[in-house]
Amino acid sequence: MTQLKMAVAGVAGRMGRQLAAMVIDRGHALTGGSEVAAAGVFDEDIGTLAGRRALGVWPALGAADAAAGADVWIDFTRPEATLAALGALEATPVRAVIIGTTGFTPEQDAAIAAAARRVAIVKAGNFSVGINLLQALTRLAASRLGPDWDIEILESHHRLKVDAPSGTARMLGEAAAAGRGGALSELQAPPYLGPDAARKEGEIGMAVRRAGGIYGEHEVLFGSPRETIRLSHMALDRSVFAEGAVQAAVWAAGQAPGLYGMDDVLGIRHTG
Repeated sequence: MTQLKMAVAGVAGRMGRQLAAMVIDRGHALTGGSEVAAAGVFDEDIGTLAGRRALGVWPALGAADAAAGADVWIDFTRPEATLAALGALEATPVRAVIIGTTGFTPEQDAAIAAAARRVAIVKAGNFSVGINLLQALTRLAASRLGPDWDIEILESHHRLKVDAPSGTARMLGEAAAAGRGGALSELQAPPYLGPDAARKEGEIGMAVRRAGGIYGEHEVLFGSPRETIRLSHMALDRSVFAEGAVQAAVWAAGQAPGLYGMDDVLGIRHTG
């Protein structure tokens, strides 16, 4: 395996530490990391921040300094910070960018697409390999089953999660809708509630549970009057997202400039 030089945005945050640790554990060089001034960690080695050995490298205030010696930039922060980093990276040797940040506006997505004309970018709402395979299987199943098969998506997360349904549940809903040749915005059923909440044929339902410390559980149920099919995924550790991001980084480092997704990384774009 070729060792790559990687830098991580928000290296002192919970996800940043996991990403940094995964870079080290997979045998790559963690050459830099960025943080905001309020983090107050600029005298702490990024290796020890990640719970690993000291590397003799400390967090930098900006992306340009953090990525000065990197091949790949990994960014799971906030939309504004990610966009600012993309601009700063023009002055660095970075040739691939992994974006796990979510919540971009259409205008921000357009800016990312423009940046992808000069660097390879893998952007995904979820970097779990299992979830992305589940998405492909959902699209395939929906394309093969008729409208008499109901589709229901159930997701469960920890009690502190504020958005519902989760971004991953929406990804699965979009895959199901694409398999049926439509858009989720047109096919998603409203919540089942009240005396007039009968299910309508062809709709895609979603249900949400919030409890305890659940990392993430997702199930796609296909049901006909005579049988059911259940596709499900359970995250047992948050490190699955960091693991997928590093896998994407290795893949992206060898690609031409362009905007890619995890389906490209896994070779399943045309499934279904």
